[in-house]
Amino acid sequence: MKSLVNLLASLVRRSPVGVLVGALVVTFVLGIFLPQQEMASGNEGFSPDSPEFLAGEIVGDRFDTSAVTAVQVVFTNDGGDVLTADGLRSYLAVREAVLASEVGPVLVEGPQGAIQGFFDPAVAALQQQGLDPTSLSDADVKQLYQAGLSNLPPNVQSQATLTLSSANTDLAVPSSTAGLMIVLIDSGKIPNDPDLIKLQAAEVDMQEKVDAALTPGVEVAPFSFALLFANADEFAAEIGRLFGMAFLIIVLILGFVFWINPKGRMTGGKAVRRAAADVGLAMLVIILSILWMNGIGVLLGPKYLGIIGNFSEILQIIPILLIGLGVDYAIHLTSRYREELAQNEDVVGAAGRATKTVGIALVLATVTTAVGFLTNVFNPITAIADFGILATVGIGSAFVLMLTVVPSVRVLLDRRAERNGTLATEAMGSSAERVLPKLMGKTSILAEKIPAVMLTVALVLGGLGVYGLTQLSTEFSFTDFLPEDSPLLQTFDVLVDEFGGGLGETTNVLVEGDVASVEVHNGLVQAWSNMSDTDMVLSFGPRAAAESPISTLAQMVTPPDKGGNEAVFNAEFAQLAFVSGLTPDLTVAPGTNVVALYDAALEANPDMGRVVARADNGAYEYVNVAVSTQAGEAGAEEIAEGLAQDFAPVSSIDGIAATPTNENIISLGVINALQDSQVSSIAISLIAAMLLLVANFWFAVRRPFLGVITIFPVVLVVLWVFGLMALTGISFNPVTAMIAAIAIGIGVPYTIHITHRFEEDRERYASENDAMRSTMTHTGGALAGSAFTTVAGFGILVTSSLKPFQQLGLVTAYAIGGALVAAVLVLPSLLILWDRWHRRRDTEASG
Repeated sequence: MKSLVNLLASLVRRSPVGVLVGALVVTFVLGIFLPQQEMASGNEGFSPDSPEFLAGEIVGDRFDTSAVTAVQVVFTNDGGDVLTADGLRSYLAVREAVLASEVGPVLVEGPQGAIQGFFDPAVAALQQQGLDPTSLSDADVKQLYQAGLSNLPPNVQSQATLTLSSANTDLAVPSSTAGLMIVLIDSGKIPNDPDLIKLQAAEVDMQEKVDAALTPGVEVAPFSFALLFANADEFAAEIGRLFGMAFLIIVLILGFVFWINPKGRMTGGKAVRRAAADVGLAMLVIILSILWMNGIGVLLGPKYLGIIGNFSEILQIIPILLIGLGVDYAIHLTSRYREELAQNEDVVGAAGRATKTVGIALVLATVTTAVGFLTNVFNPITAIADFGILATVGIGSAFVLMLTVVPSVRVLLDRRAERNGTLATEAMGSSAERVLPKLMGKTSILAEKIPAVMLTVALVLGGLGVYGLTQLSTEFSFTDFLPEDSPLLQTFDVLVDEFGGGLGETTNVLVEGDVASVEVHNGLVQAWSNMSDTDMVLSFGPRAAAESPISTLAQMVTPPDKGGNEAVFNAEFAQLAFVSGLTPDLTVAPGTNVVALYDAALEANPDMGRVVARADNGAYEYVNVAVSTQAGEAGAEEIAEGLAQDFAPVSSIDGIAATPTNENIISLGVINALQDSQVSSIAISLIAAMLLLVANFWFAVRRPFLGVITIFPVVLVVLWVFGLMALTGISFNPVTAMIAAIAIGIGVPYTIHITHRFEEDRERYASENDAMRSTMTHTGGALAGSAFTTVAGFGILVTSSLKPFQQLGLVTAYAIGGALVAAVLVLPSLLILWDRWHRRRDTEASG
């Protein structure tokens, strides 16, 4: 470590200009890659490599599941009933708006129609009777609805009523608090749109046309996931606004921290310029480190090395960590540099000594923190593993830039003033007389007088933190990263409350193995039958609404006179299928060549390719059963378990797996992975950091226990943070999980600074009390300035409309505030007790 610090100090001493040019060249090169950064979407990055996630990946890769996209249009009425004359006129106006929008030409074709909804029975009766909808009363509309509904077959009636509120519908009146219109879009009609950008644009146009339609007394809101995430720019704007305000606040407070009281040659004007230069230099280096981290992140990403994935939302936390560490590094380095100048060192000597003294603590803090973060690579959640890698890159970048760029600029600026005799070194040592250093110096009396009491209080609070950890709930939803006041998010809530998540939900059951066998085929028939009475699985008539090889074959072999679809029925194939072994109940007889049956079906009907697929070796190894469900996030676990039971006749076959999957089930996997890994990941990080500190202090001063003492307050900080989270009702999620990492990332450098400076001061002072006062005045004052600056800056995040960033602002304050308290109150007490015991033991041994 000393060799690295000495090398950096030597580079600064020999060629500060060369150091700056080199830093700018690296920044320019890495900046070229910044436009190639891509953000992850949905659950990407958050999902562990669970069977459900991998099944979803296979379904997306092997099957054409994007041909039909549903947009749900929600109708509500302030009067509490949408089955009214205004509701009918609004329904008709919205239907015309949809047809006039960009989705009109790409709607699906078929006998059922591309636009279906809750008012279809009344519309059918209206057309049959030739009535004018503008002249109807509420009573007329209700009568039309009941007449139209009664004319429908029972299975179609059940489909129609599914589009009315499942919570507040009375068909006897009839009345309902909400209704749904389903718009089915054939994305296959949109050419050259692999990323569905054009589809999203068409849906946005439809939304605008619907919003412009006249719907008096009725609120109409289209919803789809493409619309939900269409305004990605709003997320970026929110991040930019928050971090911009945080940046401004940090700059202002940092100016106060870097202020030098005018004294001697240090006039008021010079003090302002000096503080402004130090603030600008610190922020410049922080910005450069963030740019380096992002540029290297692109190189490590899917487009190049493939070590990490696309940038997920939680990686936005890393700049906070880098700003916190950057402010800390800058304050310590600048304070020590000024301290050395005040002791009559020349500029080059002061820069070199500041780099060598503070630099040792910084390199130890950097390496320890980086090792702690790198343990996240074993986390099952990809985004958290990526966080550990990128945080390490960012911390390393901040360290290198801070120990090269800052002293290089200072040497160039101050060497000129030194030659001209205008460098006001006499004012540089006055920082210890300012409020924060004096206040921190006085806190040392607690460690001197009542160290045991301080430790007892800290341990009690830590115990409360352990209890708080057991009370934390674990939550995750992709909608967390949307503004709380988003109209689409409110529409999503209506879908959940009134329709159990809506009618656009599909749960895929991926069957893997030798699927073209008699046993698997017949097992799929039984599974289809089992699903008919499974909660939250939609049924149309006696059968579950599920698309599978069995349902596709059923459509192909059922003639129209027996209820089949004329457009799909294939008489020639039906004859071949029954001759080949297919029976009327859709099972196959023993010895049937299922491969040949599926080949013939695929040749006769390309839609068979949506439900069965070959592997790279040409064998049928995948079946996709697309089940229409209504579980939402709340019912994800229940629907997954229910479908798993339904498919037991398939999954019980040797070599065959059946895995239910959808976005909500994958989100459930994220929650389970977080619960399983939250404590172990933190423990591994802390243990790794402790072992590194123990090794360092063993080799440096032959006192390995100093490593344990240094890391112990950080353990307390993590526990305090969890206790405060439980106290303030903040859940454990991928964002707040990373706050523990911030607590470690900030806490470890804070405690290392104190321990390292105390060891240095202990050699200069005869008394441990005097040494601690010096440590707390200089290093403690710098820590307080760093902590107050970062907490004040990121406190602005609580004003965000994004829930995770509100929580981020609070928990960042908990983490950094706790790190400061642990470093200036707990650690000094430990160091005082350890030093007294150590000296007493040495005295007894020598006596």
